[in-house]
Amino acid sequence: MTLGILGGGQLGWMLGIAARRLGIDCVFLDPAESCTADLVGERIRADYDDPDALAELARRCDVVTYEFENVPATSAASLARTVPVRPGWNSLETSQDRLVEKRFLVEHGVPVPPFHPVDDATSLAAAITGIGTPAILKTRRGGYDGKGQVVLRDPDAASGAIDAIEGRPAILEAMIDFDLEASVLVARSVDGATRAWPPIRNRHAAGILRRSECPAPGVSTRAGSAMVDHAVRIAEALDHVGVLTVEFFVTGDEVLVNEIAPRVHNSGHLTIEFSETDQFENHVRAVTGDALGTTEARHGHGIMLNAIGDSPSPRALAEARVATVDEAGVVTPDGDPDGEAVYHGYHKTPRIGRKVGHLTITGDAIDPTRSDALASIVPGAVAD
Repeated sequence: MTLGILGGGQLGWMLGIAARRLGIDCVFLDPAESCTADLVGERIRADYDDPDALAELARRCDVVTYEFENVPATSAASLARTVPVRPGWNSLETSQDRLVEKRFLVEHGVPVPPFHPVDDATSLAAAITGIGTPAILKTRRGGYDGKGQVVLRDPDAASGAIDAIEGRPAILEAMIDFDLEASVLVARSVDGATRAWPPIRNRHAAGILRRSECPAPGVSTRAGSAMVDHAVRIAEALDHVGVLTVEFFVTGDEVLVNEIAPRVHNSGHLTIEFSETDQFENHVRAVTGDALGTTEARHGHGIMLNAIGDSPSPRALAEARVATVDEAGVVTPDGDPDGEAVYHGYHKTPRIGRKVGHLTITGDAIDPTRSDALASIVPGAVAD
C-alpha cells in the first residue's frame, strides 16, 4: 500500500510517521524547496495543479489524501478520476468556502453563529443592519490562524473593512460572547464506522492556537455530548472518510460550530501521547480502508503547548526533563519520569507567527506548576 499526500508540512510528516508504523509507504506532492515530510517519504516537487505531477502521484499511489483543505479543486477532481481521493470532494468543497460551509451546517440542523454573505460595501451595510456589531468579517476562501479576518467593533468600522480584505467575497459573522473554545475530532472509515476523541479545550491569542487540553476543562457533560453528536452528524452528512475536525464556541451547555476542517488538526496533536490511537494513525487507517483504532485515553489528562515563532532551546528542554521526538517520530529515553513531557520539533525554519513544534504533557493528573513552568520555555505558548 502506498499513500499519496498533498502537502509536505508538519501534518504530512506526522501522517507519514503513522503510515510507517502501519507498513504503508508515502509519496508527497509539494512545491517547496524542502519540506518536513521529506524525512518520512519520497516527494514529487511540483505545483499542486501541475498535471504531469498529479498523473505521476496517481500512478504511484493506491489512495490520495491531503494535509490541508486549500487543495485546488481541479487537482482533487483530476486525481479522483484515476485513484481514490479521501476525504472526498464533498468535504473539500464544503470546507473551502465559509459561506457554503455555514449554509451546509444550517441545512443539517447544526447550530452556528448568525452570518450574512458580503460581496461589496452595500451588502456589508445590509449585513451590519441584520447582524449588528461587534462582528467579524471573514474572507470566504483562504485564511487561517486569524488571517483574512477583520473585527468590526461598530458600524463606522465598515468603511475600511472591504479594503482590508482586498475586496474578496466574504461573510459577516456575529461575534459570540462565549465561555471557551473547544474542538472535537472524529474519524470515519470507508464503511461508515466512526470513532471520536473527547472534546478538547483550546486557547487562542492573536488568532493562533496556543494551548489545548483534554479532557476539556469547563465543558459540561451535556455540551460535550452535543459536540460529539454534531461532529459525527457532519461527518456522516459529508460522507467523510478520514479525520474531520469541528471547532466550537461553548457557552454553558450551549454550543455553536465555528468552522470545520476536513483533516487532522493542530488541536489533536495531543492525541499522539494521550490516546490509544492518535488522529494521524486513524486518518491513515480510514483513508486506506483499514479498521479504526480505539480513541480511548491512555492517561487521565493531556496538555499541548504550541511553539510559535521559535523552538525551545535544547538546554531548556533537558533541564526541564522533556523528552524529544527524532525525525522518524521516535521518542528519546530521557524525560519527565512523572508526567511524560515530550517535544515534537517540526524541523522548520523559525519565523514570526510560524508553528515550529509542540510540547505535550500527559499524566493521571498534571501539576499546574509543572505545566506553567513548561509553558514558560515554549515560545508562543503564552501570548505576549
